[in-house]
Amino acid sequence: MRALLPLLALLPAADLPKKGEPPLTPQTMRSGGAIDPEQAKLRFDAADLAWEILPATRRLTGVATLTFTANAPLTVLTLDLDRNLPVDAVSIDGAPLRPGSWSNPEGRLIIRLPRPVLAGQRVTARIGYGGVPHVAVNAPWNDGVVWSKAPAGQTWFATTAQGYGCDLFWPCLDFPTGEPAVATLHITVPPGLKAPGNGVLLGVDTLPDGRTRWNWRAKQPNTYSIALQVGPYEEVRGSYASRYGNTIPLHYWHLPGKGVQAQALVAEFAPTLDFFEALIGPYPFGDEKVGVVETPHKGMEHQTINAYGNDYAKAPEGFDWLFHHEFGHEWFGNQLTASDWDDYWLHEGFGSYMQPLYGRWREGEARYATMLASQRDKIVNKVPMVRDRQLSGDDVYETERGGPGQDIYYKGSWILHTLRGLIGDAKFFDATRLLVYGRADPKPGNFAPRYGSTREFQAAVQRVTGKNYDWFFDAYLREAALPELTQARVGDRLSLRWRVPNNRPFPMPVEVQVGDRIERVAMAGGTGHVNVPTGAHVVVDPWSRILRRSVAIEQTQAWRAAQVRR
Repeated sequence: MRALLPLLALLPAADLPKKGEPPLTPQTMRSGGAIDPEQAKLRFDAADLAWEILPATRRLTGVATLTFTANAPLTVLTLDLDRNLPVDAVSIDGAPLRPGSWSNPEGRLIIRLPRPVLAGQRVTARIGYGGVPHVAVNAPWNDGVVWSKAPAGQTWFATTAQGYGCDLFWPCLDFPTGEPAVATLHITVPPGLKAPGNGVLLGVDTLPDGRTRWNWRAKQPNTYSIALQVGPYEEVRGSYASRYGNTIPLHYWHLPGKGVQAQALVAEFAPTLDFFEALIGPYPFGDEKVGVVETPHKGMEHQTINAYGNDYAKAPEGFDWLFHHEFGHEWFGNQLTASDWDDYWLHEGFGSYMQPLYGRWREGEARYATMLASQRDKIVNKVPMVRDRQLSGDDVYETERGGPGQDIYYKGSWILHTLRGLIGDAKFFDATRLLVYGRADPKPGNFAPRYGSTREFQAAVQRVTGKNYDWFFDAYLREAALPELTQARVGDRLSLRWRVPNNRPFPMPVEVQVGDRIERVAMAGGTGHVNVPTGAHVVVDPWSRILRRSVAIEQTQAWRAAQVRR
């Protein structure tokens, strides 16, 4: 295959792959879901990944050296890899295999091992592969590679893989708990280009012909967070003195000519870090870096090298929401990784809630309320957020496949807002720290990236409050429709009742403003009442602390949909 490269370099531009090409198999487009039994036997110890980017032919070649420990006896090694990147060589523990010892008809690479591997034994596979990677139709919403040009005409290249998975670029375990314990990356690029990557820079090798090889190492990266970014980048560096006593390197790679905008974005790094460290806990990768890189797509939470493509937009809240959202995923996505796609509201709900909280941190309650209100009318409530079974990424993100879609962002955010109002700030953030770090006292060096689930978050809330709040999570996450609060006023008595799908219990307390005073109604058994003097003005839930059904929002959404149809 590699012998064809000189001929392929002569291909005219018309023969280069276009968006959506080459096509993907359903297997490659599927990330997560039920784990293959053979893959479930593997503990992923280390990935050493070497790539070369070949812009002239839009090709990618790679060598992946993968080390696993067998949790059960193995006779085959089963990995995920897009068949558009055919394998041309495999060795096991240093011994080359004969062609025909592996197959990959639909995107699942099966390697027949030369000898059985017993439980507890390690096996290392070295896999050579290469081809034309799938060009994204609309990254990051549709994954693949993005080929673009910097202002002076140089190559500007990036990858995204959240939806379709890591197998678009390297042989991997394409499910959330398939993270390697450590990943070492070697990215070779044409002269004049740079390749910012995940983790710590080990060094840059200059090859005799002017190409450079960028070497990086990252601890336990999220499966879709390993990313390639290539361009004629310039770099802004700095450091941050953490409230936890450590110093964190700061790096931003941007296109030439964007120096002024880049400095303004970098100025947001330190206050954003301080916000997250104060409310949640230590930056999880302080021994590596805070890294951001300008990309030809909107953005993505690539661990320690977050992709940024928001065009340095300005907003009334005074900070860049996209930088903030992707950076929040260092805690909610990279430090804490959801055990299954069914739990991805923990990534996106927390990631989305951090923006209003940051607005509150900076400007107070009015900004917080304004930002939350902008999220509220985007909630659609068509299907439950959590289904308590293994799901693929498309099962969650794609509404046409029955997924909650954007509700994992905005409904998730409002659920967390409601929970914080219910249990109070101290307990809310205590439970969040337990979820993120697995311990109540995180400090640099005493925690590592971990997996978590919705049930674990429920247990954390119960642990810090001493109360069982399963009724809360069941009503909001496991039902599609929102709780509805009905009101009936007879004389000087206002009666309130919660109506919840399937008659689930929902003893959510409600604040009621009567005149100038606010009374908290306990709502034991889902009902309660408050005395209202004749002529008094009444506002139920005056601070909008509770996510509940709004007929006005439903009517507005229906009206907007009708306008679109017209």
